[in-house]
Amino acid sequence: MSGKENIKVLVVDDSALIRSILSRVLNNDAGIEVIGTAKDPIDARQKIKDLNPDVLTLDIEMPNMNGLEFLDKLMRLKPMPVVMVSTLTQKGAEETLLALELGAVDFVAKPNANITNGLDEFGADVCKKVHAAAKSSARSRGMRAPTPKVNLHSAKGPAGSLIAIGASTGGVEAIREVLVSLPKDCPPIVIAQHMPEGFTSRFATRLDDLCTIKVQEAQDRMVIEAGNAYIAKGGMHLLIEKSSGQLKCRLQDGEDVSGHKPSVDVLFSSVAKTVGNKAVGVILTGMGKDGAEGLKKMRDVGSFTLGQSETSALVYGMPRVAFEIGAVAEQAPIEAIASRISSALAKI
Repeated sequence: MSGKENIKVLVVDDSALIRSILSRVLNNDAGIEVIGTAKDPIDARQKIKDLNPDVLTLDIEMPNMNGLEFLDKLMRLKPMPVVMVSTLTQKGAEETLLALELGAVDFVAKPNANITNGLDEFGADVCKKVHAAAKSSARSRGMRAPTPKVNLHSAKGPAGSLIAIGASTGGVEAIREVLVSLPKDCPPIVIAQHMPEGFTSRFATRLDDLCTIKVQEAQDRMVIEAGNAYIAKGGMHLLIEKSSGQLKCRLQDGEDVSGHKPSVDVLFSSVAKTVGNKAVGVILTGMGKDGAEGLKKMRDVGSFTLGQSETSALVYGMPRVAFEIGAVAEQAPIEAIASRISSALAKI
């Protein structure tokens, strides 16, 4: 950081308009200083060396070198916090998810070229994510040795048991790491990840390709079954209800809760009410406090509750708040979460 403790940002985008918009909204934040802009990765590479930014904002589609290719090289050679600036298209969603897998901290939706209304909202979003990126453990995560995969032979729970997971910033990778380790005999899993509409379906498809269990975007009134994971739909709250002896997904519109839709608090609160002590609740990496109160409700009714440890969380915000209010029974590094879920289910 600079002497004034401002977050130094380098904006990388081939569009002069987007560079101008990003520079303006970021410089409007008293804690952020745009120290330079770059029109492509070649330009960015030199400016990173010369300016030593704290955070990079990075476009995906650029001349001379694709943003994803550049991100891959950057994370191997000089890991640093990166916020992707993405288009809200199917292709953009797929590329953004790949960028998060490669090590980007978070993403913001690129503003429309004709944007007039909504610029304040975009500015608030990008500033919030740059602040979170600056506080993240992106640098140390890039240098960390890969953790050995633990092969669980079973994670079976009693009839009516359920796993509920909530995450935000850094959650794409954290959720993947948990789900790929869970075997087919695990109870149903319901997940709230802060993500806009259009991205959650691609996220579910990506996870389904990687996991032994089946992963899908939740649909209203869908019966939930063992060996399946259900991702909350972007822009909708996910709740769990029981009818005719079956657990079902319910999608609900309405106001943001704890600043989000889908909200982890909404999901966890419904699980506490519907499943009680047959549930396992897990709160993973993310900024803010969404999920803490809901997880406390789960613990109060006898659910086993887990929080991601500070050492392994990209952003130790949501897990920290949950731990501080007594919602978390145990903290564990991300590579141990699946095995702790399995152990907890065996004791229900």
